[in-house]
Amino acid sequence: MTSGGAVPQGERADLLQTLDKHRGFLRHTVRDLTDEQAARRTTVSELCLGGLIKHVSGTEARWMRFVVGGAEAMRAEPGGQADWQAQFRMAEGETLAGLLAGYERVAAETDALVVSVPDLDRVHALPQAPWFEPGAVWSVRRVLLHVIAETAQHAGHADIIREALDGAKTMG
Repeated sequence: MTSGGAVPQGERADLLQTLDKHRGFLRHTVRDLTDEQAARRTTVSELCLGGLIKHVSGTEARWMRFVVGGAEAMRAEPGGQADWQAQFRMAEGETLAGLLAGYERVAAETDALVVSVPDLDRVHALPQAPWFEPGAVWSVRRVLLHVIAETAQHAGHADIIREALDGAKTMG
């Protein structure tokens, strides 16, 4: 969890510990893989293990931008517009080690933000999208719960992909 700085307490500690547990499941699922294995698709979906790390990292970073600056900040992609499909694949030159290092940076930034944000009840209007109710707002707390759910869901996807790849399981 947080390295240096303030130590989370109470609800913040609970939220961060839960998020960190699911991050750990995801990281554990890709243990001992080569870059080629991490990039391999083992199901009919576009998902690969490296792509899931990349997606979860990018999603967490986007939601933390939302926490700080609302929907407009969430849309602002560092380096330009993201290709939605590309976030689920490892691109030429990407390595699993590099994707994991990026995920660790995002996790550290999230942890620091959660400790320092003045109020978990602070809200922003959600971006306009067909999957969000028009005019809905989410609090920092709701965003964290969403990131936890997203991370847990994709850790499960990763477990299936890993088992299809070489029989290894996260839990068992």
